[in-house]
Amino acid sequence: MKYSLSLLLFVMVTPSLQAQKKWGEISKGTYNIVKNPNGQTLGYSLSSGVKILTVDGLAFKDLNKNGKLDKFEDWRLPPLVRAKDLASKLTVEEIAGLMLYSAHQSIPARAGGYFAGTYNGKHFIKGETDPSDLTDQQKKFLQEDNLRHVLLTTVQSPEIVAQWNNKLQAFCESLGKGIPANNSSDPRHSTIARAEYDAASGGEISMWPGSLGMAATFDPALIERFGKIAAAEYRALGITTALSPQVDIATEPRWARFNGTFGESPLLSAAMAQAYCDGFQSNAWGLKSVNVMVKHWPGGGSGEAGRDAHFANGKYAVYPGNNFKEHMIPFLQGAFKLKGQTKMASAVMPYYSISWNQDTKNGENVGNSYNRYIITDLLRIKYKYDGVVCTDWGITKQHTVMDSIEGKPWGVEKLTEGERHYKALMAGVDQFGGNNDVKPVMEAYALGVKEHGEAKMRARMESSAVRLLQNIFRVGIFENPYLDIQETKAIVGKPEYMKAGYEAQLRSVVLLKNQGNVLPVTSKKTVYVPKRFVAASRNFFGMATPASTDYPVSLDLVKKYFNVTENPDEADFAFVAITNPSATSGYDKKDLKNGGNGYFPISLQYGDYTATDAREISIAGGDPTETFNNRTYKNKTTKTANFTDAQLVIETKAKMKGKPVIVSVSTTNPMIFGEIEKEASAILLSFGVQDQAIFEILSGKSEPSARLPMQMPVDMKAVEKQAEDVPFDMECYKDTEGNRYDFGFGMNWKGVIKDQKTTQFRGK
Repeated sequence: MKYSLSLLLFVMVTPSLQAQKKWGEISKGTYNIVKNPNGQTLGYSLSSGVKILTVDGLAFKDLNKNGKLDKFEDWRLPPLVRAKDLASKLTVEEIAGLMLYSAHQSIPARAGGYFAGTYNGKHFIKGETDPSDLTDQQKKFLQEDNLRHVLLTTVQSPEIVAQWNNKLQAFCESLGKGIPANNSSDPRHSTIARAEYDAASGGEISMWPGSLGMAATFDPALIERFGKIAAAEYRALGITTALSPQVDIATEPRWARFNGTFGESPLLSAAMAQAYCDGFQSNAWGLKSVNVMVKHWPGGGSGEAGRDAHFANGKYAVYPGNNFKEHMIPFLQGAFKLKGQTKMASAVMPYYSISWNQDTKNGENVGNSYNRYIITDLLRIKYKYDGVVCTDWGITKQHTVMDSIEGKPWGVEKLTEGERHYKALMAGVDQFGGNNDVKPVMEAYALGVKEHGEAKMRARMESSAVRLLQNIFRVGIFENPYLDIQETKAIVGKPEYMKAGYEAQLRSVVLLKNQGNVLPVTSKKTVYVPKRFVAASRNFFGMATPASTDYPVSLDLVKKYFNVTENPDEADFAFVAITNPSATSGYDKKDLKNGGNGYFPISLQYGDYTATDAREISIAGGDPTETFNNRTYKNKTTKTANFTDAQLVIETKAKMKGKPVIVSVSTTNPMIFGEIEKEASAILLSFGVQDQAIFEILSGKSEPSARLPMQMPVDMKAVEKQAEDVPFDMECYKDTEGNRYDFGFGMNWKGVIKDQKTTQFRGK
């Protein structure tokens, strides 16, 4: 019998290869899992076209389907080596796609608005459309634009988003070099106020206090614990980048984003930033790690008069106290100086703001992402940061009106979209937030080739690709981006995590006042809870909420602690739940139509406020849609939508006829307590907690231990006189008990909390 040479070789070689094979494979339905002994576990889609290569008896994914093991496919090599190899193999178009960061994606997509999308040309229909399917828009930006960084917002359930993730990753794996999607999220661990905590049950995700509440604990170790738990839940949802923490020092009390910060102390913010990043990145890169994108370099907390840079009327950050450098402390001493092996936050996001007159090299007043001095000279060269720099969302889009969330090209409004991308790219930016379209990035590349030549522009683009790819390699999703649905359901919101979040909520509530030790109310007394009026409003995205009058807390919950009556005469005490004064954006286009400049004061008090102490001439100003530069609002009067909250406290005090009135304030900003404090026997201040946490403290089942992460001003004159960029520079409110509501103030059942933490984090 005769055999061909090829068959003889097959017979001779195959047993040898089989003997070398050390890995095993199991089916998970739509994808397979390959386990290497003492090596990486691989996951690949059966429909993607990817095959498994055996080298040295170990399994590797042939992501680019060329039949050989490339360096970027070799999980034994360091992430940087792999990133450089893959970046060198990418086309310019593929690199440009990596530089995109998607607009907000809702799973499933909504029919209209900011999170809209379609499925085979049709809007989502409940009961007909599979909510875990990719939208037409997602398929387009993944395939045609080579986008690989996806921002998630709302999701129907952990199970649905896990299924969506697997479909997304299989689709990405089938394309080009098989680069997986690096999914991300803004913070998603906020509370549902009326949800009752049950130690034996889980939830859709663990619930924690807001950032100000975290800061109010004065405990960085708690924040690191949060980071580890949140990272575990993120990874179970397919999320590998957190667009957080927000570490801007909130030196301007009127700022709308104050509540997303760790307060006004640079040192407390730095300690919390360090702990947060160490927790999320898990101290060492791997399958437990989530990249953090710390924001907003070089600090966005000093917007003039408190106006926010999401809007053209708030584009300027000002520094009347010459305190620009202190705003970088949370980055330099916190997020860029980690205790763990990951060393520094893997990504950073500049804010929209123009840091007014802070560019001492080129003299440019442009948005931070466009400013080469701020990104390259300071961040890259002076402070040696080599992680990803991603713009905030929508900075390259067109701006046409003053008071709407649209494009935010501050300082470069007259450039084209392609020119804006080019300017940001040459300033040192790696990635463009909120852009699904590769065309303007390619336009930027063409502009660079024309000015610098193809070799230099290729090298510039490739340096960004290396940074972007390294972050994806570090978290292990090149090896296995797929989720086990049952594991996702078991991990996200599991009882252990819910308990930790609830305990953190309890530790975040500040007791400001306790006249005559009225708290805790230890016996089951009778409480009167007045209904609260909430005015009609619109949220950040313009979505309307109608006016309502209702109980501010669940009476079923209250009845578990106290007897409840609707008659104040029958009550032993009253419980009034309100929120801090609801400020405006500081702009009203009706004023512009009536001959004014459109600018109004942002108030931190409930009553009408007239800005007699405001600046005659604003520090900064100017916009292509305006014919003036002076943004003063001096002597103008503004109203507060929830002024009825203060009235509710006063009216309840009268109804109780000398009996205790306990006030619970949920706040997002500093506020003027002089309008309500005298009417309250006790005041509890919270920063986004479940109602149950308030009643646990009120009833004495838990003792308050938190303290203020910011100052509470005595009045609006003090607010107008403080410098937007300087912490701890306001005259603080002093209550009827003689306590001053300064940074670090808080009480427990024994009285004012006194230890070294306030001095430690105040630094003065």
